[in-house]
Amino acid sequence: MSSVEHPIGLTSAQIDHLQQQAIAVAHHAYAPYSNFRVGAAVLLTDGTIVTGCNVENASYRLTTCAEQTAIAAAVALRGPGIRIRAIAVANLNATASQPCGACRQTIHEFSSPDTIVFYPAERGARAEATMAQLLPAAFLL
Repeated sequence: MSSVEHPIGLTSAQIDHLQQQAIAVAHHAYAPYSNFRVGAAVLLTDGTIVTGCNVENASYRLTTCAEQTAIAAAVALRGPGIRIRAIAVANLNATASQPCGACRQTIHEFSSPDTIVFYPAERGARAEATMAQLLPAAFLL
């Protein structure tokens, strides 16, 4: 079914590849306190995929989420003008989990209202939402 296109112009094979990148990088997560290993794969509008994983800290407030790590890496790689086309989030705990509020705001900073976020849903399913759906009242520039 790789020829089926998503409304944002991605094929199902491209979405699956993005998801697989998120799963692969989740294996690199540093999560000794929660054992909740998360990975994120960010697809930039220029076609580049940048990944990141969560990095915990004994001072829990200093923990960095996978989405924020991936976006920081994208900025380091391509500069502050990056734009996100889509982002896939995965965890190795087979648990439904949407991006947290801080991650939603960080994603919003570099995306458009129609940027798609793919994330784990119940029973291993993949859910998706636009940034406008995930963060309807975002802080704006």
